[in-house]
Amino acid sequence: MNTKMSHLLDEDLIQMLKTSNRSAFTELYNRYWKKLFTAAANKLRDLEEAEDIVQQIFISIWNRREELEIHASVRSYLSVAVKYRVLKHLNARYKHKHFSDEVSEDVLAELADDSTQQWLEFHEVSERLQVLVEALPEKCRLVYEMSRNEGRSHKEIAAALDLSEKTIEWYITKAIKSIKSGLRLFFITL
Repeated sequence: MNTKMSHLLDEDLIQMLKTSNRSAFTELYNRYWKKLFTAAANKLRDLEEAEDIVQQIFISIWNRREELEIHASVRSYLSVAVKYRVLKHLNARYKHKHFSDEVSEDVLAELADDSTQQWLEFHEVSERLQVLVEALPEKCRLVYEMSRNEGRSHKEIAAALDLSEKTIEWYITKAIKSIKSGLRLFFITL
């Protein structure tokens, strides 16, 4: 692994990726592949399908690298992308089991290229997430953003804000509960 790249922030890697920097892409891949694969495998219970989904996400990122706009953290963006693709895959798997082969092939063909719809849905979720983060109490929001957007550890945040690590954990737990609750309501109303 390129040690120079490993010290860069995700946001810096994304900017480099936009200029077709393969090393930046490789670093992002190495940082997140295992986490995304684990998340997909846990939901799908099929390692091959999980690997395919993660590969599709990274292929999509490389193909859209020049116009890629990530408004949340890269971690959040990739997490939503893997969840979306897993849900889409499970939906297709369910439909395939419950319809005749001919009908399910038609359904899967319709689902094959929905990158614009996927982008719109992700953008909508991303905007809602940003609203929920901005609605957090100030200190809670600051701690959450330092953790999720800047990738700082609890220890680093505690030192920067002159708080205990337990307090940082409490703020992050509070933020995540609030955001999950808000997103749950958001998805129910979709």
